[in-house]
Amino acid sequence: MIPTIEWHGDHVRMIDQRKLPGRTEWFTCRGYRDVIKGIQVMVIRGAPAIGVAAAMGLALGARSIRSKSYAAFMEKFEKIAHEMLLARPTAVNLRWAVERMTRFAENMSELPVKKIQSALRQESEKILAEDIEINRRMGKHGQGLVPKGSTILTHCNAGSLATGGYGTALGVIRAAHENGKKIKVIADETRPWLQGLRLTAFELMEDGIPVSVIADNAAGSLMRQKKIDLVITGADRIAANGDVANKIGTYQVAVLAKTNRIPFYVAAPISTIDYTIKNGDMIPVEERGPEEIYRFGKREIGPSGVSVLNPAFDVTPASYVSAIITEKGIIRPPYKKGIKRYF
Repeated sequence: MIPTIEWHGDHVRMIDQRKLPGRTEWFTCRGYRDVIKGIQVMVIRGAPAIGVAAAMGLALGARSIRSKSYAAFMEKFEKIAHEMLLARPTAVNLRWAVERMTRFAENMSELPVKKIQSALRQESEKILAEDIEINRRMGKHGQGLVPKGSTILTHCNAGSLATGGYGTALGVIRAAHENGKKIKVIADETRPWLQGLRLTAFELMEDGIPVSVIADNAAGSLMRQKKIDLVITGADRIAANGDVANKIGTYQVAVLAKTNRIPFYVAAPISTIDYTIKNGDMIPVEERGPEEIYRFGKREIGPSGVSVLNPAFDVTPASYVSAIITEKGIIRPPYKKGIKRYF
């Protein structure tokens, strides 16, 4: 598996996911604003990966602070943290990582600034390592829900490229494959960025897991023909009641799955659960630029001046979710009670 993001000397570099699978290019971040840009323009995406990137970006930002006193350092560090929070609104892992790094810095008031800067880099590396281990534990728990010989539908990309490594939804799929279950995967193409076609199919083919890509509007037909046994997706934010925000198109897949009596599972780390939000109506949904819809690559394919609506995510009510797979175990309905155990 290609590493999604890593320290490279004094810089942070991330695979430019806009170029995959055609080219493997590194996007080098020499300062925290480069990390913010990478998050905003989709060089890196996926809630857990955005969290790791935010942590590394804050460590880069901390290194650029020249103040020698702790108070002056923290004043500047908190401004950098605030900028990082604004990079993208929906994925809660970004906020989680910023808050963790900020608390970490707050607890080192007795140390010299240079030592704090070094410790922040180490903490970001720890967050990356933890994310990979969390995904493997999630896969171990979730693969028990995957029957032998089943065909799994997944939407968007929730693989190693959306995380520090291994993946959430694809982590479950990988674990099932590693257990010899002879599964097959169907990947929605996932407009408008085609993460399913470009990234999910790429990852699964690299791992030797059978995969077919379908147009986003073909899932219902295949479900009706009983060619799909279960659905597994990732999540960008989960509310306290189990409502799930994920890549646009997830909700319609969940509705189709319930109509056709197919299990719909969500794989996400505990850090993706936002216990401060009561339900999905409170989750901010990012609206992205119209060019992502009317343009294909550099070619404009829509009529000039056409109006475009481009929400990047949708919210799936908890009633459509069969179970939430986490690193600590599987949460089943009623979700308010199940989620509360972890908070």
